[in-house]
Amino acid sequence: MKVGFLQFSPVFGDKNKNLATVEKLLRGVDADIIVLPELFSTGYTFLSKEEVTKLAEPGVQSETSNFILSLSKEKNCCFAYGFAEKDNQHLYDSMALISPDGLIGVYRKAHLFFEEKKFFQPGDTGFHIFEYKNVKLGMLICFDWIYPEAMRTLSIKGAQIILHPANLVTPYCPDAMITRALENRVFIILANRCGEEERNGKNNKFIGQSEVVSPQGKILVRVGQEECVKIVDIDPSLALNKKFNQYNDLLIDRREHLYFR
Repeated sequence: MKVGFLQFSPVFGDKNKNLATVEKLLRGVDADIIVLPELFSTGYTFLSKEEVTKLAEPGVQSETSNFILSLSKEKNCCFAYGFAEKDNQHLYDSMALISPDGLIGVYRKAHLFFEEKKFFQPGDTGFHIFEYKNVKLGMLICFDWIYPEAMRTLSIKGAQIILHPANLVTPYCPDAMITRALENRVFIILANRCGEEERNGKNNKFIGQSEVVSPQGKILVRVGQEECVKIVDIDPSLALNKKFNQYNDLLIDRREHLYFR
């Protein structure tokens, strides 16, 4: 299976330009699954809830979802991407998974970071498994990474690949993904954004370093700050083997009855 990420620097509030940049970067790219950054079509540095409300969209039948669906059909590729979701009066930092056949699923960010708490509701979807081409996929967004329970839950439920859009401003996540992949025996596709976003005195500097990590904790590809698309070939079946050695299975050996005494 060919999987990878698209890393770029979105322009705040300019959906048309951001979608055009994605389309340009994907020219000539062939893959089965591609992950785009968190909030890729809107940018990240919101100043008010009103701004979020104006830019947010429903999960389906929206400018962004229609664009991704069209791209998915054109390239025969499944896309995971982050977007600001509007559901009645609620606003979520969400991601969607879309295949050429349409929407597969939506995940809402469970663990909000910093001022995101001013603009979004904590996600209420829980952690579920979705399938594409008979491969089981889990979804997390950015700061979810720092809670081991999130990825462990997906691993217990059978996830082989974790799709992880992000807008990382702290340096810890890319290296931590080595441990997360190793302890859960899963592939991880981290799609971060790059560049800076300064608005009314707020300045976010994003670290880039998007990557794909194997179940053995090997970095298959990691980039710097450049705008790019990277694709690698993987064997998802490797994530079905949870053995650390001939005596230890990382999931079977868990002693759950001791953890919350």
